[in-house]
Amino acid sequence: MTVSKAFVRMCRNLGTALSVPAIISAAVAATAAQKISYNRDIRPVLSDNCFFCHGPDQNKRKGKLRLDVREEAIAKLAIVPGKPDESKLIQRIFTTDTDDLMPPPESHKTLTPEQKQLFRRWIAQGAEYQKHWAYVPPVKPSVPTGRNGIDFLVQKRLKEIGLQPSPEADRRTLARRLCFDLIGLPPKPEEVAAFQEDKSPEAYARLVENLLASPHYGERMAIGWLDVVRFADTIGYHSDNPRNIWPYRDYVIRSFNENKRFDQFTREQLAGDLLSNSGLEQKVGSAFNRLLLTTEEGGAQPKDYEARMLTDRVRAVGTVWLGQTIGCAQCHDHKFDPITSRDFYSLGAFFADIKEPIIGRREDGMLVPDQKQAAELAKLDSEVTRLQREYEAPRPELAERWEKAALEAIAAETNWTLLAPEKMISEAGVKLTVGEDRIISTEKDPKDGKDTYRITVKTNWNSVVGFRLEALSAAKLPGHGPGRAGDGNFILTEFSVEDANGQQEGKNGWAIKGVTGVEQAIYFAVKEPMVNEGESSVTFVIQQTGGGNQVLGRFRLAATTNPSAVRAPKTALPRPEIVELLKVAAKERTEDQKQKLAAYQRSAAPELIDERHRVADATKARTDFEAAVPHCLVSVAADEPRTVRTLPRGNWMIESGEIMQPALPAYLTTSARHAHDRRLNRLDLAEWIVSRENPLTARVFVNRLWKQFFGTGLSKVLDDFGMQGEPPVNPELLDWLACEFMDSGWDVKHLVRLIVNSHAYKQVSTASKQLQTRDPYNRELARQSRWRIEAELVRDNALSIAGLLVPKIGGPSVKPYQPDGYWENLNFPTRTYEADRGESQYRRGLYTWWQRSFLHPSLLAFDAPSREECTAERNRSNIPQQALALLNDPTYVEAARALAARILTEGGGDTTVRIKWAWQQALSRAPRADEMSTVHALLDKHLAEYRQDTQAAESLLKVGLSPASKDLDPAELAAWTNVARVILNLHETITRS
Repeated sequence: MTVSKAFVRMCRNLGTALSVPAIISAAVAATAAQKISYNRDIRPVLSDNCFFCHGPDQNKRKGKLRLDVREEAIAKLAIVPGKPDESKLIQRIFTTDTDDLMPPPESHKTLTPEQKQLFRRWIAQGAEYQKHWAYVPPVKPSVPTGRNGIDFLVQKRLKEIGLQPSPEADRRTLARRLCFDLIGLPPKPEEVAAFQEDKSPEAYARLVENLLASPHYGERMAIGWLDVVRFADTIGYHSDNPRNIWPYRDYVIRSFNENKRFDQFTREQLAGDLLSNSGLEQKVGSAFNRLLLTTEEGGAQPKDYEARMLTDRVRAVGTVWLGQTIGCAQCHDHKFDPITSRDFYSLGAFFADIKEPIIGRREDGMLVPDQKQAAELAKLDSEVTRLQREYEAPRPELAERWEKAALEAIAAETNWTLLAPEKMISEAGVKLTVGEDRIISTEKDPKDGKDTYRITVKTNWNSVVGFRLEALSAAKLPGHGPGRAGDGNFILTEFSVEDANGQQEGKNGWAIKGVTGVEQAIYFAVKEPMVNEGESSVTFVIQQTGGGNQVLGRFRLAATTNPSAVRAPKTALPRPEIVELLKVAAKERTEDQKQKLAAYQRSAAPELIDERHRVADATKARTDFEAAVPHCLVSVAADEPRTVRTLPRGNWMIESGEIMQPALPAYLTTSARHAHDRRLNRLDLAEWIVSRENPLTARVFVNRLWKQFFGTGLSKVLDDFGMQGEPPVNPELLDWLACEFMDSGWDVKHLVRLIVNSHAYKQVSTASKQLQTRDPYNRELARQSRWRIEAELVRDNALSIAGLLVPKIGGPSVKPYQPDGYWENLNFPTRTYEADRGESQYRRGLYTWWQRSFLHPSLLAFDAPSREECTAERNRSNIPQQALALLNDPTYVEAARALAARILTEGGGDTTVRIKWAWQQALSRAPRADEMSTVHALLDKHLAEYRQDTQAAESLLKVGLSPASKDLDPAELAAWTNVARVILNLHETITRS
């Protein structure tokens, strides 16, 4: 007998379980005795079997028949209310003619006899449709005054199906459960003992409040949020390069710790840059919009990745706040849900204003200083402003002298002939190119920071007496050049005609430090006039061996036959645009022209070199300090948003689609939302998402939160509240929680407090035989659940028990130990993984460097997601790699050694006492007799081995960066280390129960 998933789901909603025949017979009996519900009984079957061809997607709809809309189904006579035998739907599902049978045989979908009878009775009862449960605004059920709404509604449901709630768990279990759920760390033995000894009625509530006030609460709550928003330190795709984004993680932790209201949390992430009071905090929150996958591949197609980025963002909003598989409408209308392709692209249009490169390296992002850094930056800014103001003060006499000298230099230019390079060689292999006015430019820095240029020119000279080498500025060079060093400097150490005799800074060469960003020139006189008979070639050798990229980035050569021209003018020939400005009479110059001339004059005047040095030094001090301040990618709205078109079949190469404006999903809004005289923006989207008009957001969030505290959501499919998802097992409870959440002002801690103070939460997690039979998956909440803790918490748990955990909150991502060669296939560019040293090696798991394409193997083993996609629910597996990671990963071996050292130094002098102490540290209880004897035998075995093989003991104790105690016997420490490895590997150690 075949039973579809939808039918099993329906039967579970009726509260039935047992064997398959018993389920079916119970369902038939139940539905025969009660009115059939479209949402509960019919829609799931239609969605699984019929909507693909007869649902919302008009492009795939067959026979022009819609079964998801009552009026259209009736119009086509598929359904004749009250008359099942006249309904074509009944005729087609009961026929024996395979040509007419529905679903058709080639679909490989079949209806069970029980499902067919359900359709018959439903039509006989009038074939009433209902709006999908998730698209109806939640209504708060009434709860007796003084009752915890959770307990009232859970127990009401249990009573209806003939089950009883389980008793409350013991204090030890409750303490561990609360600590893992609220802060993600194991309780200390003394904390458990104090809770067990405190018999006051307020003891439990006090523990809850202490944990909610802990800074580690925000870390625990952040893990699930970082999964669902796909936070990672890298951009994804083939290069998977790093980006500046970790301050967003700190923002999330801080928001949960400060109990930021969820509606404000939402606004800041979707549109923090658009808020009227937008500050540093709100802008960092807007980094949510920058968490998507991006590419730096040079050959990538911009239109392709623009479409991918739009899709990524729409899917993210759908998963994070709406619990909708909106991404299914990228290529066509959704097959099962009323989401159109227009809905998809109009949602994407909200994000078209974000200023960002589509292809290429991301910008460094906004500065995110802490208070101390912000104060220092303000101080440095003030100093730069002061010095700049003094430097830019008007100097009429100096300006007059410079202009006179500049005009003389311009007049003298007629004495010089610009040389056209025939051949150019860089000994460092840098490409040299010739542009307009015979200017030579370099395209990149030399590998070792030094270079020698060989420039060959054709000559047909008559009595050449001198040469000129001009160093020219350029906006693309560091400090505007003319050198390639960070400050725009260069050092010319030797010229083939005559040794340089520079008088400024530089290692016995010509340098221009302090006057970068403007034209400079050096003049060389020859001992005897150079005369060539006919055409020949001359090579100029320009040596620059100062190092540090202090090489010319833009220059040109000239020759003269006029001896008087070889004498350097009082100022270098200005750049062409300045020459043009000087041609304008002083009285006729505009204010803009005057300012440009004054700025150039200041930068070229030798008299101001000391002031330029002071400005440059202050600017460099500010720049150097800024480099050490964290940066974060954030949202910045462009003046003109990108054009968004619908893409037929999701094909980015088709550019004929309709241009879309930002708009809310039509199926979720009762009326169109418009902004007066402007385009809707991301803030409008955020406001709608957290409005009561939207029936999804509160339900979706509380459902995910419920999963954190009970192991499974009230609706099991966390990221799909559509037709293919699962109706909540207790819809009244889900709606009560959603309404309570909104009524509280979107107060997350209020909701958490309600959940953990409920009897439903405090129940034992052991299942009676009745519950194992009636409710094996604990969907009815007659008990608590147990599960292995998340990947990050496995690490945190071990480090905490070992006494190694560094409890610092926030900061950059860290790199724990990782197998050598794990990154060998990480290319574009290739990278070498270097594990952190010091306290960074012992930070909590959520701070681990999140490399999307090569996630840390221990995180991977314990089912952490790569975060290439939004992940509302992690897989939970039980595989051999997990035990192997706990036994062999250096993190856990080192933790075991540290725990062993604690056992020997803190656990007492007797083996039995030490084992009891270790059990309390790891499991908050005393060991059983069988456990005690097993550990005794294990210890004796390893102690004997290490007494014989001291080299093996020393090898084990070398694992990890923290030094092993020299005061402890190596064999004994190694033996206890292996005992500690077993303790950390126990199922109970990593299980929340």
